[in-house]
Amino acid sequence: MTRGRRLTTTIFLAATATAAAALASGAAAAPPPSFTPIGTYATGLGETSGETVAYSKNRMYVTNTVNNSLDIVDVSVPTAPSRIRRVDLSAWGAGPNSVDVKDGLVAIAVEAAPKTAPGAVVFLDRDGDHIAHVAVGALPDMLAFTPQRDYLVVANEGEPNSYAQADSVDPEGTVSIIDVADHDGRGWKPNVRTVGFAAFNAGGARASELPAAVRLNGPGASVAQDLEPEYVAFAKDGGTGYVTLQENNAVAVVDLQRARIIKIRPLGTKDHNVAGFGLDASDRDGVISIQPWPVRGMFMPDAIARFSVRGDSYLITGNEGDGRDYTGFTDEAPVSALTLAIPGADILQLRTNLGRLTVSNTDGLDAAGSYEALYAFGARSATIWNASTGVRVWDSGDMFEQVTAAAAPLAFNVSNSNNTFDNRSDNKGPEPEGVTTGTIRGRTYAFVGLERIGGFIVLDVTNPTAPTFVQWANNRVYTGPAVGPDSGPEIVRFVTADESPNDRPTVIVANEVSGTVTLYETK
Repeated sequence: MTRGRRLTTTIFLAATATAAAALASGAAAAPPPSFTPIGTYATGLGETSGETVAYSKNRMYVTNTVNNSLDIVDVSVPTAPSRIRRVDLSAWGAGPNSVDVKDGLVAIAVEAAPKTAPGAVVFLDRDGDHIAHVAVGALPDMLAFTPQRDYLVVANEGEPNSYAQADSVDPEGTVSIIDVADHDGRGWKPNVRTVGFAAFNAGGARASELPAAVRLNGPGASVAQDLEPEYVAFAKDGGTGYVTLQENNAVAVVDLQRARIIKIRPLGTKDHNVAGFGLDASDRDGVISIQPWPVRGMFMPDAIARFSVRGDSYLITGNEGDGRDYTGFTDEAPVSALTLAIPGADILQLRTNLGRLTVSNTDGLDAAGSYEALYAFGARSATIWNASTGVRVWDSGDMFEQVTAAAAPLAFNVSNSNNTFDNRSDNKGPEPEGVTTGTIRGRTYAFVGLERIGGFIVLDVTNPTAPTFVQWANNRVYTGPAVGPDSGPEIVRFVTADESPNDRPTVIVANEVSGTVTLYETK
């Protein structure tokens, strides 16, 4: 396969069905948005910088793990972002994991050293001056203000340092709720309530409420230790939080006012053996081969976002998938290493079929210790769920692999650190991760970042049961040994026309491998 041809840095695919879908739904037909990159901010720090971003009033706030800092960036001229200040965060911990801003109040989640100790949330004013800081749970991974800014909610992942018996420390996963309604500047002392899951432990008061389908596999871990909060979204009124529990393939529903877990919802699995829900399972066959396979996909989402259509609320997840790989325990294995109780096992285990596919070695076991089913990490998709019931109403199936294969066949399933064709086919493919939503000209769109191959997918979700593909917007070149200009999208933000620096709907993408943050606009 020829590698010498230069691939375009911006790839656009328009969905011809969008206008027809608009008419069918009763909405006025309008041309779909087309997002174009207009300006990029480079941290200059390289990989593990530019990881997360927040935006408010012509300023971006960008986190950098590599030197434990926050960049404040002026984007009043979005084609030429410029750094105003770099804030040193080392006084409050070992590195930032998330940032959000609302009404001039900037909040940063900072993990401790070691990461198993309680982390911190640091509050700054819009210019980067310290206001307050508070302790939260171990490994605060993501935080967000509620829509009304009554609360700041923090997902504390609580990862173990290892599962080796001698030095294992496995903190409990928790959710911190910080009251920010009474913020009035210097001297403010935020009130923190941290919600745990100990009541769901064996013998606990709520143990019977824990659904059996919630994935728990940490060796020797209690339920509270095993559950790992990852990302937060909110009901429209800000009173309820939806927290992804990524490794557990579940979502926790949280009453923020009462600081109480309402329920834990298992997400189930997706059947990759159905037409339209297949995957390319091998990185060693030398071709693009997206097809059904006898594999179940565990959704295991990272990001989650809420949107409303005609009064009903929905959640959309970016189904990244994340296995556990620690000293003393890993739950990942190639299919070729497993003993299968599946028809045609010898053929399936060829490396050009399923042999190289990374699957769980703790799910699908029968009583004899053989695998009667295969469970892959992530679902290579975005999924829409009814927010009230948790029922799955739509999944993008194999759309993301099909779209990227058609638009960039020479770069199919490359990784964010290399341009090697087919490199990630055996492990999560394009790896959807970041997701957000927004409204443009009366229609609702979702924006899904593809962590590996890059860029973001635009979906029209105005009809949540039948979304349509609109565009793959991407700012990456796939030739030569280097990756970029952008690579490794971690966070995707939508900015309305009223709030944007140029009065146009804008999408901002933070890329943690290239250390860049790029603004895309649509007219």
